[in-house]
Formats: sequence, structure tokens, C-alpha cells
Amino acid sequence: MPTTPQDRVQLAQIATWQDDLAALQARIAPRFGRAEVRARAGRFLNGLLASVERRNGWQLAEQGGERTPDGVQRLLRTARWDADAVRDDLRSYVIEQLGAPAAVLVIDETGFLKKGTTSVGVARQYSGTAGRIENCQIGVFLAYASPQGGAFLDRALYLPKAWADDRLRRLEAGVPPDVTFATKGDLAQAMLARAFAAGVPAAWVTGDESYGNDGDLRRWLEAQDRPYVLAVARSHPVWRDGVQVRVEALAADIPDDAWQRLDVGAGSKGPRVYDWACARLPYWTADGRAHWLLIRRSVAKPDALAFYRAWGSDDVAIEQLARVAGRRWAIEEGFQRAKELGLDQYEVRRWEGWHRHITLCLLAHAFLVVTRAAASGEKGGPRPT
Repeated sequence: MPTTPQDRVQLAQIATWQDDLAALQARIAPRFGRAEVRARAGRFLNGLLASVERRNGWQLAEQGGERTPDGVQRLLRTARWDADAVRDDLRSYVIEQLGAPAAVLVIDETGFLKKGTTSVGVARQYSGTAGRIENCQIGVFLAYASPQGGAFLDRALYLPKAWADDRLRRLEAGVPPDVTFATKGDLAQAMLARAFAAGVPAAWVTGDESYGNDGDLRRWLEAQDRPYVLAVARSHPVWRDGVQVRVEALAADIPDDAWQRLDVGAGSKGPRVYDWACARLPYWTADGRAHWLLIRRSVAKPDALAFYRAWGSDDVAIEQLARVAGRRWAIEEGFQRAKELGLDQYEVRRWEGWHRHITLCLLAHAFLVVTRAAASGEKGGPRPT
């Protein structure tokens, strides 16, 4: 029996954690037809949140009280359940707990280094995680960044064209027949379309150069009337005085007094403070909307510049554009935390297994984000220890 007020608070925190996790497991339970699979999915989620060295089949099985990893492997490989339906539950959970009209949708990708050639989608390709070309898989992700916290809403495995066109490899890896080659921008657009159709509250979309350089994605967002701030390469062309120039050429023309020093949010090493400049671009758009070029300059290294294409209200302030650009770091932090929960520790090679493991990891990550928000008082309630 607890003997001190501190002991009683500790027990109350643990009970709240367990109750909240049980409620989340009950939320996804209808997606699993058999009681055995439902129970194992719950133990899998518990294992991801537990203090184990690695979230692989053996250690998750041991954490769940099983003698072999066979059951865990069946859950990810052959058991009957729909990972996309659980993804929809994840999205609903995140919006219920963290939803805010001013939130930002963030698109980005991460690499999963792999050996061999049989894991679905693996190829020699550039990995931003490694910073070089590696043998890896690439996943494209959609995150939700609100004042209450940041969590993931969706995921997609990038299938290189060599894979998409190889009938035998597709068959062996279980790639569905209706999956065709799609660029990373196409995958981002599909995930954003699902979020928009589900009524996800958000004011802006942001992402890195892979998505800002994709003109089709930018034009699609404009057609959907969805404001964005997307990074672009320094070589990205824009019009000036009837001539196309690289965006980096415009930075030299900015007078010193046009730069504004702005804090765009807290980082792991303190506030993120940069100098920012903004100019309207001479592109036609609907009434009340405008195209913008946003430039970020490092305070410590003034030659270090980053460039953004933005589209939104014609009276938007540079402070808002800068803060939206700064929200992209939320997904980087999300990748780091999710990988601590085993996002990149899977031992599956087939299409279905990848999506199942990733979805359950994103659900575990969302649970921790929601718990942290509750602990900080955003949603009320204690934080477990």
C-alpha cells in the first residue's frame, strides 16, 4: 500500500498511463478479426513503449511473454488485419488529441538502411538520413505539427521505378497489383489528399526541397486552396523582369535593412533564430492570394542561405511564413523519437509487413506525444513516470 503522497501520485500516474494505453488499444481492436491477433497487437504496442534494447521480433516476443518470435512475425506478415484502417485510426486519434486550426502539415522522407536486394523497395538511392547514396528503403511521411505537439498521420513506401516495373520482384515482395510507380511528390499528394478528405484541421503545408521543387505538387495545393511554404533548391528558377533567374541570384540584391531577425521556435540547442527576407513573386493567382519567395540566412554564417516558395494570403506577414518554414523541424524530431521506438528496427521484407510495422510504431509515437501534451497541461492530466 502507498504510504506517502508521492507514492500515491506515482501510482495514479501509472494507472492513468495504463488506462490511456488500454483505451488506444480498444480503439484499434475492431481492425483485428481474431481475439488472438487483437491481443498480440496490444502486446506489440506495449513492447514498443517498453524499455527494451531493440524492438525486433525476439525482444518484442519476450516482452510480451512469448517464448518465440513466431507470433510477432505472424502479426506482421500473415495475420488478417488492415494496416490502412489502423492508419485511419491513428489520424483520428492525433486530431482528437492535438488538433488545432493553425496546425501545419509537414511532408518529408527518411531512409532505412538495408543489406541485400530482396526487401521491398530497397535500392541504391540517396538517403537524407545517411547524407549519401546507400542501399536503403525510403519512406515518405506526413506529420501534424500543432501547438499541442507533433505526431505522424500517414506513411508510404517509395517504390523505385526498377521495382515498380519488375513483375517477379513485385510478386515475391507482395506488392499489390494496383500499386504503380509514383514519385515522392505523388506519394505526398496522395497522403495530403487523404488528410484533406478526412477534414484534418490545418492552415499550412510545408516540406523540404524534394517537394518544393515539384511544380505539380505546388500547383495541386494551389488548386486545393491550401497555403504552403516549401523549401526549394538554390538553383530553383523564378521570373524577374521577364527573365528566369536562379533564386540564389536574388539574395545579393536584398539590402541589409530588409532582413528581419526572427525566432521561429525552440530547438534541441535553444531558440532557432535566423535572418529572413521576403518578396512577392510576379505570378498571377486568384484574388486574395499571392506567390512569395522567402529567404533564410544564418546569423553565424551569413553565406548559408535557404530558399522557400510560398503561396497564401496576399497580406501574409513574413513572421508567419518564417514560423511555418520552421515547423518542418517537427518531423525531423518525430523521426528521431519514432526510431527510438523501433521505427527502423523491423525484420520484414514484404510490402504488407513494412506498412504494418511502421503504422504500429507511429501509433506508439503518437501515444507518447499525446501523453507529453497532457503532462504539460495542454490537455490536462498527469504524466506517467
